[in-house]
Amino acid sequence: MRDIVIYGAGGFGREVACLIHAIKKVNHQWNLIGFFDDNSSLKGTSNSYGAILGGIETLNNWNTPLSVLMAIGNPKILRLVVSKIDNPNIKFPNIIAPDVLFLDQNDFSLGHGNLIGFRCVVSCNVHLGNFNLFNIDVLIGHDSSFGNFNVISPSVRISGEVKVGNANFLGVSSIVLQRKKIGNHTTIGANSVIIRNTTDNFTYIGNPAVKFNL
Repeated sequence: MRDIVIYGAGGFGREVACLIHAIKKVNHQWNLIGFFDDNSSLKGTSNSYGAILGGIETLNNWNTPLSVLMAIGNPKILRLVVSKIDNPNIKFPNIIAPDVLFLDQNDFSLGHGNLIGFRCVVSCNVHLGNFNLFNIDVLIGHDSSFGNFNVISPSVRISGEVKVGNANFLGVSSIVLQRKKIGNHTTIGANSVIIRNTTDNFTYIGNPAVKFNL
């Protein structure tokens, strides 16, 4: 087994710990040894899934091979934290829940540091970059692609031929209709429906979704 830690000790981090334990029941690949978190007051404490080992400084001084799984729900913070990790001992594996349904796993590709949670469905010709976090029950349609550092909330529906750029946040149960483009640094509110291509750095809310400068 390989040692793995979760970066982010909050609720999302505990959910990711549950995922690691579920994978371990099927494949004894991972040994979860704890969490890292930017909140320095948490160092030395623990939650129900493991100890908080420290922050970015401790991680960058780790002297043995270690896999790190990000559990940060804000794309900007996610990208910032990853940019600060410069320890050659650190690896960023892809973690996929045992019950993810791939319509054609041979027609699927991904970089590193991606997370695909429980009950997700991935259609054919789907391609992911790095550090994309898909929560529970996400559907990804055919011929869709994602860049880097996107955070996808539970029950999001991505239709076919959708192109998603970098550092976007898609809220719970939001929907992106077919052939739409989500650029960069876009926030989509819960239950919102994207029927047109989005503009970078804006928030979209409603059905159909309307652009706001928040």
